[in-house]
Amino acid sequence: MQENIFNIQSEEQFSKIAIETFKYQFKNNKVYRSFCDLLYIHPSDVSKVEEIPFLPIQFFKSKKVVSSLDEIQEIFTSSGTTGSITSKHFVTDIEVYKESYLKGFAHFYGNIEEYVVLALLPNYLERKGSSLVFMVDDLIRKSNNLESGFYLDNLEELAKKLIELDKNGQKTLLIGVSFALLDLIEMKQFSLKNTIIMETGGMKGRRKELVREELHAVLQNRFGVKEIHSEYGMTELLSQGYSKGNGVFETPPWMKILTRDTEDALTINPIGKNGGINVIDLANYNSCSFIATQDLGKVHKNCTFEIIGRFDNSDIRGCNLMVL
Repeated sequence: MQENIFNIQSEEQFSKIAIETFKYQFKNNKVYRSFCDLLYIHPSDVSKVEEIPFLPIQFFKSKKVVSSLDEIQEIFTSSGTTGSITSKHFVTDIEVYKESYLKGFAHFYGNIEEYVVLALLPNYLERKGSSLVFMVDDLIRKSNNLESGFYLDNLEELAKKLIELDKNGQKTLLIGVSFALLDLIEMKQFSLKNTIIMETGGMKGRRKELVREELHAVLQNRFGVKEIHSEYGMTELLSQGYSKGNGVFETPPWMKILTRDTEDALTINPIGKNGGINVIDLANYNSCSFIATQDLGKVHKNCTFEIIGRFDNSDIRGCNLMVL
């Protein structure tokens, strides 16, 4: 069934594979099975996607969430403050993750070989457990361009390179943590025509938190671009959503966002109503494809979605903690 995941063409196909995936994970994932048992929900009770139980994301902090007996190939860990408990995602088939992010990138942005990829992130050796850094490191390699690379500690060289590449008409992706992007534009103002600026999260203790609109307005102004792109992903997932502006995200065909009632976690909201973000990530076949996150958001009729905040007292988390 895994080979069908990346060939989904319709809503009906997605639903069929999602229900089959639920049955497989109910049978093979001990943690998920225990959770479903506590809710008295069995595959015989589930006939549509909205009836599938979503595993609270906190389980990735205390349990080994796997649906496969295969050897663990990679362990991705969330960023965390000193003393905080981090999430662990045990990946039994790293090729599925690679296929997911490469096909996801191609779906939204085209051929990676057309881009120079510049990263304002810690490099792979500094943050080995990060799924984001793993992805960006591979995108840098797959771009097959000597100009691509990590530049977190070398803003002056990065500024020169950005200006030179953009002037030469080279399609460029600058992806980075928000505070590092702000550090860069405080040093230099740009007027970029051929560059995508993509931020991956908030300040997380490095700077004063800004609401998205404020952050994007500052970045748009100083980079000289019309839109700021964003990436929505997390340690516990193997797929990403992308926003090409205004904080409105889209998912690839094998990923879907629902919202749940904030008072009743088992009730799925109608389209347009704010609630807790539930993610279906069919690439997570060997882990858990149905995850209830700590994010708050809203899904629109065209299946795009927005993130509007987080549940109170949830842990500080996010990619920016990687560089603390």
